[in-house]
Amino acid sequence: MGPHVMATLRKRWMLSILLVNLPTGFAPEGPPARPSHPECFRPCDEKSCSVDIHCTWNQGSDPQIPTNYSLHCEPKNSEEGYVTNCTSSSNVIHREDFPNYGELRVWVEAKNQHGSARSQENVFNTADIIKPPPPTITLRQQEPLEIEWRSFCGELDLSVGTCDVRNRIAGNQVWLEHEGGFLHTYTLDSSLPGTAFEFQVRCSCSIGLISDWSAIHRIRCEEKAPVGELDVWRDCEISPTSFDCALTWKTLPMSRACGVILGYEVTLFHNDGTPVLLNFSTSEPRDKLLCHEMQCHLTSSLKDVSSVNVSAFNAWGVTVPSHLALPAPGQDKNEQAIALEMNEENLTVSWDLPTPLSPHLKEYVVQYKQAGCPPGQGFDWVKVTKSQTSVFFKGQFKKYTPFQVSLFKVSHRRNVHHLSSSIGYSVEGTPSTVSSFKVLSIAATQVTLFWEPAPLSKQNGVILFYQVGLDKQTVYNASTSPQYENGTCELNHLSPGQEYEVWIQAVTAAGPGARATARFKTKQHENYVGLKRTMLALLFLGICIPALLCCCRVENKVCPQVSSCFYEKVPDPRNSHIFTQMKHQINDPFRGICIPIYEPHPKISVLEVVQIQSGAFKSTPKKTSFSDELTGPKARDGCSRMDCQDEQSEDAVTEECGRTDHRYEREEYSKMVDSEEEEREMEEHRDDCWNSSEDEQLTSGYEKHFMPTALEILEV
Repeated sequence: MGPHVMATLRKRWMLSILLVNLPTGFAPEGPPARPSHPECFRPCDEKSCSVDIHCTWNQGSDPQIPTNYSLHCEPKNSEEGYVTNCTSSSNVIHREDFPNYGELRVWVEAKNQHGSARSQENVFNTADIIKPPPPTITLRQQEPLEIEWRSFCGELDLSVGTCDVRNRIAGNQVWLEHEGGFLHTYTLDSSLPGTAFEFQVRCSCSIGLISDWSAIHRIRCEEKAPVGELDVWRDCEISPTSFDCALTWKTLPMSRACGVILGYEVTLFHNDGTPVLLNFSTSEPRDKLLCHEMQCHLTSSLKDVSSVNVSAFNAWGVTVPSHLALPAPGQDKNEQAIALEMNEENLTVSWDLPTPLSPHLKEYVVQYKQAGCPPGQGFDWVKVTKSQTSVFFKGQFKKYTPFQVSLFKVSHRRNVHHLSSSIGYSVEGTPSTVSSFKVLSIAATQVTLFWEPAPLSKQNGVILFYQVGLDKQTVYNASTSPQYENGTCELNHLSPGQEYEVWIQAVTAAGPGARATARFKTKQHENYVGLKRTMLALLFLGICIPALLCCCRVENKVCPQVSSCFYEKVPDPRNSHIFTQMKHQINDPFRGICIPIYEPHPKISVLEVVQIQSGAFKSTPKKTSFSDELTGPKARDGCSRMDCQDEQSEDAVTEECGRTDHRYEREEYSKMVDSEEEEREMEEHRDDCWNSSEDEQLTSGYEKHFMPTALEILEV
């Protein structure tokens, strides 16, 4: 903000001050206001009257310019006047300034620097303005209450005229006036025992003016024993069926108290029948008994109390005990509907009579209680006959403040039964935020919401319902019955495994309140969870089993039995001499492409099946053919070439079980027969098997192991 703007604002601000102060800083110019016509009299005391004339008048509006007031007088039938100057509102015309007889004309004139103003004239006879002194009042009798007074007309050589009387109860501001017709006495028709009354009297003589009112004379009626019963009830704050209540009653009106109430007697009857008598004085420190306005209440609780008796006493007696039976605590029940009409000044409660009307019903009790007020405050009740259907309360009902109105019925035995309760507001507002809003339980397609209602003193209106919204799209209406209990709401048809945002707001007649929000994620279906677990288990096995097998290949000694169990014996080409020569070619791919693969000095076993005559076997026993071997004694003894090979294979498997080739997942042939030396040693021990050194030289271990034998071919 620049200096030019500041200067402009400062000038406007000073100008506003000048404009505001202008009317009060300067007096309006012009002549003074016109004064009222003067009231003139000759004051008298108990013995004589003054010869001077005293006049009074009203100046009108308060002059802000110095103004001079002068009292003028002159004989009515004479042009020559007597003038007296004065500067106050009370002025005297002395005897030497007016004639002793005849009529006199009097007026007031006001002057200032701008002009003058003159009042109306007052014309009177100087003998007719005698004003007697006020009379004196004395008490004549108490029953009935009667007063008398003395006027001073006789001392003034005048006959007595009539008098006016007025009275009021001590402390009141309004007087009850009784004009004319009274000479010396007055009787109060409706006097109340123990009540203080104030009286005033004024009188006139046969001639002259009426006197001023006498001094206030106070008389207290004689006290009597109080009459009637106390209106006893209980203040349970906002819960009309609670057992934690305070005993309360209304003070006796003056007409029934018949004096000053000195205290109260309270008898408490407990549930076990034990009576407890309590005596409370109104003059002692009020730590247990509190009285304010028109109600008194005990500070102690009525817990474990079944009934009470309360009476009031003064110096002359005690009232009849007022009995109240306390209902057993229980839940609030609305057995009979009540209607409320409420504003900031009054409350009207109405209900319908039940049909048929119970003969045991004595009366109804209607009460209201302001929420949040301590016992004895913001609380009132009224008892009506059983035929009445409406009650009117007058008071101060604050806006946005809840008042609970309750209806009770009382039987002839003084048993109290709660019928209905309702919350009312003189003016409603928007409610506060819902407290403790959270998700109570979560499932795959539904959730349960939970919230606590705001305290009744902060709801600002009758909550009609709650609005629950889901992701700013779907809105649900939740019930509010009862008002002071926790609320729940169930949302259905949700999607599994999805995140949601939910909100809630209370709604009154004035509109919705602030929102409270919460977030949640629904669960997955149980079938989906089981399928997911199964897939994870299979995936785990699919990863672990190959990993385990890889570990077994790397460390074959760790699990020697696995390879023998899972893998069959298959030829391993790498044990061939051909692949031995090819080993170096694999490392050089171009060489493998260009140079043919061959095995130097290949040994090929040729098997020829020849049918031999039976005689040939006998003539040449040393040269035994292959068929002889199959049919000879050694074959029958089970020592054939195949048997020997099987024994060799079993020994090799036993010694080196489980050692597999990682690429072809078969046993290595070199592990079955480690070396040709081991094979030769085994052949030396097999004396029963036929084998020629030529065959051994012509066939390698690879062909011996995997080529079919003669016996296998014959079987085919």
